[in-house]
Amino acid sequence: MTDKDSTDKPWGGRFSESTDAFVEAFTASVGFDHRLYACDIQGSIAHARMLARVGVLDEAECQRIVEGLEAIRGEIERGEFEWSVGLEDVHMNIEARLTQRIGDAGKKLHTGRSRNDQVATDLRLYLREQIDACRAELRRLQQGLVDLAEREADTIMPGFTHLQVAMPVTFGHHLLAWFEMLERDRARLADCRRRVNVMPLGAAALAGTTYPIDRAYTAELLGFDAPSENSLDAVSDRDFVIEFTAAAALIMTHLSRMSEELILWTSAQFGFIDLPDRFCTGSSIMPQKKNPDVPELVRGKTGRVNGHLIGLLTLMKGQPLAYNKDNQEDKEPLFDTLDTLLGSLRVFADMIPAIEPNRERMREAARAGFSTATDLADYLVRKGVPFRDAHEIVGKAVRHGIDTGRDLAELPLEDLQRFSSVIGADVFEVLTLEGSVAARNHLGGTAPEQVRAAARRARERLARD
Repeated sequence: MTDKDSTDKPWGGRFSESTDAFVEAFTASVGFDHRLYACDIQGSIAHARMLARVGVLDEAECQRIVEGLEAIRGEIERGEFEWSVGLEDVHMNIEARLTQRIGDAGKKLHTGRSRNDQVATDLRLYLREQIDACRAELRRLQQGLVDLAEREADTIMPGFTHLQVAMPVTFGHHLLAWFEMLERDRARLADCRRRVNVMPLGAAALAGTTYPIDRAYTAELLGFDAPSENSLDAVSDRDFVIEFTAAAALIMTHLSRMSEELILWTSAQFGFIDLPDRFCTGSSIMPQKKNPDVPELVRGKTGRVNGHLIGLLTLMKGQPLAYNKDNQEDKEPLFDTLDTLLGSLRVFADMIPAIEPNRERMREAARAGFSTATDLADYLVRKGVPFRDAHEIVGKAVRHGIDTGRDLAELPLEDLQRFSSVIGADVFEVLTLEGSVAARNHLGGTAPEQVRAAARRARERLARD
């Protein structure tokens, strides 16, 4: 980046001395907001065409502006553009270069607008595009979960509460629980996008403009659903940034919960799954180690996104209407949130389909914690035993199993009948792991038949969007 004489500012007419060099660097945003260049150019082209439509620019001026902006886009994309801290931000850098290229016509581009509505428009254009990218990566991750869930619809594993073995479930059912978490996330992003897709341009600094602008036409050119209703709100609103960051924090929280389970499952103590080497690293001192670095890092990155959400809420909480320089601080947390979220979604979408389940180890773990105890209680209820009595009977049977080192399914029928005379030989049909999961054959249940049906419905939901 290059510096520009600070007395030569587009707003410098009112000032009698140059900006302090440190203040100039401290207040400049071009170091991070230059990533908005494509959206800034897109918005400026639409603004120029609207000004020509209402007669503020003639067609020749509009054409020179459009061609000049397209040429500047090329310079930036080829790495030939020289960004200047002295010009403060992406908007002034592009406008100054435009005037340099095409002369006085470039100075007319800013007619009827302010950097206040310009930056709000750029941010909305940029975030709209990034939300679409996030939803595409979410969809790819969900597709991987559905594929894996279908393959593992019959694979039995322990289900946990309090991280203690509770009941047997299928691995496919567990994976589809992750799918549902992400489906809500994808819907939240779609809902957030609707509120992002409102155009501030035309609000100018805070009160609108005296020029005969056509905001509906500009909104149509830029693909916005509608222009904003109130100029004061339009330039000072950052709800859309906060709302997106809140949605991102929740997505990262879901990825973090998934990460925690993946980390546990890859440990020697669980041994439920293996992650391919390309998603893991080793130890500098312990040659046997294979560390699940990807899920660990995603779990850690969740904290930074949560922090950005709190930072943005704090940024806005004390601001009076309308625009304030504070709002320059919205971009770095938003950009980092986007980078973090997109990177995390991409690596998960690549990793999930590559999970290698250890089916035998999962089954062994499901057998180890009396996970069919509830099935025995349900069996007794069906035989006419009140549930609370059945609960006590099964508790005593479990105690006996612990004392003798045997699972309920391994106890002889005579032992089980010591706790209740209604227990018959058919009890072993419900004490098997397969019998337990198959019995939960209803919408939302863990039975393999239901897992496959749920996977089909999940595919249909993805296909609709």
